[in-house]
Amino acid sequence: MKSIVLYLHVHQPYRVRHYTIFDAGEQHNYFNAPSGTNENNEDVIRKVAEKSYLPTNAVLLKMLNGNPDFRLSLSITGTVIEQFERWAPEVLASFQELVATGRVEIVAETFHHSLAFFYSREEFEAQVKMHREKIEQVFGQTPKVFRNTELAYNNDLAYWADQHGYKAILAEGWDKTLGWRNPNFVYRPAYTENIKLLMKNYKLSDDIAFRFGDKNWAEHPLSTEKFCHWLNADHNANIFNLFMDYETFGEHQWADTGIFDFLENLPKEWQKQSEHNFLTVGEAADAYDSSDFVDCPDTITWADTERDLSAWTGNAMQQESLKALYDLENQIKDSDDWDLIEDWRRLTTSDHFYYMCTKWFKDGDIHAYFSPYETPYIAYINFMNAWHDLTYRLAEKGVTV
Repeated sequence: MKSIVLYLHVHQPYRVRHYTIFDAGEQHNYFNAPSGTNENNEDVIRKVAEKSYLPTNAVLLKMLNGNPDFRLSLSITGTVIEQFERWAPEVLASFQELVATGRVEIVAETFHHSLAFFYSREEFEAQVKMHREKIEQVFGQTPKVFRNTELAYNNDLAYWADQHGYKAILAEGWDKTLGWRNPNFVYRPAYTENIKLLMKNYKLSDDIAFRFGDKNWAEHPLSTEKFCHWLNADHNANIFNLFMDYETFGEHQWADTGIFDFLENLPKEWQKQSEHNFLTVGEAADAYDSSDFVDCPDTITWADTERDLSAWTGNAMQQESLKALYDLENQIKDSDDWDLIEDWRRLTTSDHFYYMCTKWFKDGDIHAYFSPYETPYIAYINFMNAWHDLTYRLAEKGVTV
């Protein structure tokens, strides 16, 4: 038996508007940019819904209804669910329709797509709990598999997930971590007892997510026949973990590239051989024994050429803003002001720090593509002005920072 594990991640942040130091202390609406600007969250949700979420969900529902053996896993952050509820309820309904088939597994994560695991274990666990409760409320499903924000992973995280009863955890199949091994097997994290580890095959995943529409790529155009031929050539593999952003379909790879046809045809081509199937992450963890232990003392992620946290923590702006934000945690929570706490939590979303990245070359191009701001410095200024307003609101309550 050989299995494809298709896992897609759905997320949109609350982008910080053009927020000046003169707004601090006067206006507390950090996330309500005017319509027509790059930071307007409603505009972004509606645009991505039109280009990606609705057409992708229509294709996936067709695939699920037409093929009883097709299945997939997805994760969907609390921040994007809230925005669907407010501005695009038809999108949320289309996700609910997918889950109602019984063959779509939802993966656990932090509600606010934060890096809290590395800064506050208390806040991390609070956000995981918030996310679990939201998934149970909206989809009627309790996640059994965990993925951390940005697929950030290390031994400590795996140990935490094992202790909290998750059956599997996801990570990047980074060469330096795997060594002589490859990601096409189920593993066991070091120092754990029960949990399984599934690692992204980044070469195959990125062929779809990043290279698919590139006419200068030597393998362009990528057909399902060619792609499945590559998979079949690995005679020793158990699973092929294809992990990518949901927005790959229609937003990052536009419809005119043929990406939707590729997605729809993939199960048909793959299942031409009877021993081939699709599994959710949880099903793969149940179906396959661990082939080895993987030791990962250093943090890896699925971003940039380094595959570490440097996309979010690599420069002084990022480090300063992260420290300043988490230094406010206790005072913010002790305020018992839900609006203040919610604004603080929305600022923990990893995207804010990603937009501050100052890397160059290809990684820099990718950061610039995703950022709503003209420069990383504007992202930093807007964020820190919002932070100053948090301290002002605390001062009004008699709390000195």
